[in-house]
Amino acid sequence: MSEARPGGAPELPLEERILEGLDPEQREVAMTLRGPVCVLAGAGTGKTRAITHRIAYGIATGVYTPQKVLALTFTARAANEMRNRLRGLGASGVQTRTFHAAALRQLQYFWPQAVGGPLPGLVEHKARLITEAAQNMRLSTDRAAVRDLAAEIEWAKVSMLTPDTYPARAAGRDMPLGYDVRTVQRLYQSYEELKTDRHLIDFEDVLLLTVAVLEEDERVAATVREQYRHFVVDEYQDVSPLQQRLLDRWLGGRDDVCVVGDASQTIYSFTGATSRHLLEFPRRHENARVIELVRDYRSTPQVVETANRLLAARRPAPGSTPGSWATPLRLVAQRPDGPRPSWNEYPDDEAEAAGTAARIRDLLDDGVRAAEIAVLFRTNGQSQAFEAALAEAGIGFQLRGTERFFNRPEVKQAVVQLRTAARAAGAAEDTPRLVRDILSSLGYSDRAPRSTGAVRERWESLASLVSLADRMAQDAAARGEEFGLPALAAELERRVAQQDAPVLEGVTLASLHSAKGLEWDAVFLVGLSEGLMPIGFAETADEVDEERRLLYVGITRAREHLVLSWTLSRTPGGRPNRRPSRFLEALRAPEEAAAGGRRNAVRGGPAPRSGPPRTGPARGGTLRPGAAGARAGQPRSPGRS
Repeated sequence: MSEARPGGAPELPLEERILEGLDPEQREVAMTLRGPVCVLAGAGTGKTRAITHRIAYGIATGVYTPQKVLALTFTARAANEMRNRLRGLGASGVQTRTFHAAALRQLQYFWPQAVGGPLPGLVEHKARLITEAAQNMRLSTDRAAVRDLAAEIEWAKVSMLTPDTYPARAAGRDMPLGYDVRTVQRLYQSYEELKTDRHLIDFEDVLLLTVAVLEEDERVAATVREQYRHFVVDEYQDVSPLQQRLLDRWLGGRDDVCVVGDASQTIYSFTGATSRHLLEFPRRHENARVIELVRDYRSTPQVVETANRLLAARRPAPGSTPGSWATPLRLVAQRPDGPRPSWNEYPDDEAEAAGTAARIRDLLDDGVRAAEIAVLFRTNGQSQAFEAALAEAGIGFQLRGTERFFNRPEVKQAVVQLRTAARAAGAAEDTPRLVRDILSSLGYSDRAPRSTGAVRERWESLASLVSLADRMAQDAAARGEEFGLPALAAELERRVAQQDAPVLEGVTLASLHSAKGLEWDAVFLVGLSEGLMPIGFAETADEVDEERRLLYVGITRAREHLVLSWTLSRTPGGRPNRRPSRFLEALRAPEEAAAGGRRNAVRGGPAPRSGPPRTGPARGGTLRPGAAGARAGQPRSPGRS
C-alpha cells in the first residue's frame, strides 16, 4: 500500500517521482530514452541531475536493465558522485566508470581467452621508465622535463600515434626541453621497448589493447555488446580520438548513446581531448536529438552575465582549426541577485596575495565557510605566494591538483595505523580524539603549521583524515548510532578503492585546470595579467581560444562571490610593465563602461580596481591606508563586493 502524500493524495508512481523537480529541458533529457541523444549542457545547468534521472527513469519504466547500462565519465570522483545519485534514485546496479576503469575491467576479464597468459603489470607512473629511457640515450633530464615528456607520450598515444607515425603529426608542436621531434620519437620508442621487455602496460595501453581485442576477437566484442546496450558519456567535449574509437567499438554500429558536454569547457586539448566529436555528433548521427540545458542554477545573475560576456566576445580567428568553433550557449541565471564581481589591480604579486588573504578573512568573518572559498591560478607555480599569505593570516588551506591523495606516503602510513588500531578497537566515546592521538605520531597537531611546502602538505593530508572522522562521528550521532575506528577503517578502504579523497575544511588553492567540475561560494581568480592569462606560450588562434575557455571555467566555478585580480609587477618595487589580460575588457558591464568603473585602494601601492580593467597601468600615487585597508594589501572599497 502506497503512502499518502501531503493533503491525502496517493503517492505517485516511482517513474513520476523521478521526474519531479526537473525543469522542462532536464525532463526532456530524462524522458528521451532511446539514442542517439546529444545534450549541450552549460556550466551549472544540472547535467548530472538530468542524465542520472534519465537512467533512473529508463530503469523505472522497464526500458533499461541496470546491469546493461554503462555510464562513462572522466574522473573517479565524478563516477562516484553519479553512482551515489543513482543509488538515491533507486537505480543501483548501473556501471558508472571512467573510460580507463571500464576498459581495464574488460581487459582483465577477457585477456586470458583473447590473448592468453596473465595480463601485463600496470605502470601507474611513467617517470621511472622515461628517466631510464633518457639515460640510455645519454639525455639529461630533470623532474619537470620528465613530466613534460610523459605528457607528450600520453598525447601521442591517445591520438593513436606510434613512434613511427608520431613525427609527421608532431611537426610544429612545442617539444619538451627544446628537444627536436626525432629525439622525442626515439625516446618514445625506447620507453615502449622498456615496457615490452618488462611485461608492463600503461594507462593508454589499457585503452589501446581493449580496442585491439574488440576489433580482432568478434566473440569478445559480441559478449561486451550483449552486456552493455545503453551508453551515457558525460563531459563528452573531453574525449580523445582513442576514447572515441573505444566507444565506437563498444557500440558496434548501434546508436543507443547519450552524450553530454559543453564545447565552451574544452580545456584539455594538450592531453588529446577535442570538442570535435561533440560538435559533429548531430552530423554523424542524422536522427540525433539535440537538447540544450541553459538554465544556470549554480551562480548568481552577476556571475552568469560575466561568463556570458566573456564568451560573447569570442570570434573564430584566422588560423582556427576547422570545426573547432561553435556558437556558445548563453546561460540564463536562476538564482537571486548577488554582489557584483570585484576587480582588483595590485602593484605586485606579494600585495595581491596579501590582499586576497585579507578579502578571504572578511568572507570568513561574514560566515562563509573556508571550504567554500577557492583561489584559482593559471600555473601551479603561482600558489607559493598565496600559501605564504594564508599561512601568515592563520587561514587554513588545501592544495588541489598535486599527487593523488591516497598515494601520499603520510596518508598510506595513516591508513595502515588506523586499520591496525581498528582491529583491536570497538566503539569509543571520543573516536575523533583517538584518531588525533594516533595521527599525532605522524605529524598531526590541532594547530596548523605556519610554514609552507612539504611540512604544510603533510599536515593537510592528516588533517583531512581528522576532518573525515569528525564528520562521520557527527553523522553517526545524528542517527543515534555509535561510531568507532572499525567504521572509519571501512570508509577509508572504500575511499582508497575509489580514489575518493576526503576534503579538508580550508580554502582551496588550485590551478584552473584542476578546478574543472568543482564549485565554491567564493572564487578568487588571480594573476590575470598578459603572459599568465592567456599564458605566454599560447600563440596560435586555437591556443588563445582555449585560454579564454579556461577563464570561462574559472568564472563559472563561483556561486556568489567572484573576485578578479592582476598585478602591475612581479616583485615589490619592480617596474610596472604588466598589463591586465586582454580577456578582461570583454567583461566590462555596460553600466560600468559608462561610469568608468569604481576604484579601490591598496595600502602602500597603486589603487586596485573594483571596476573594469584599463588598458594601461594605474594612475595616481600611494594612497593612505584607511579603515578598510588596515590589513596589509587590503583593498579599500566603497562597499562590500
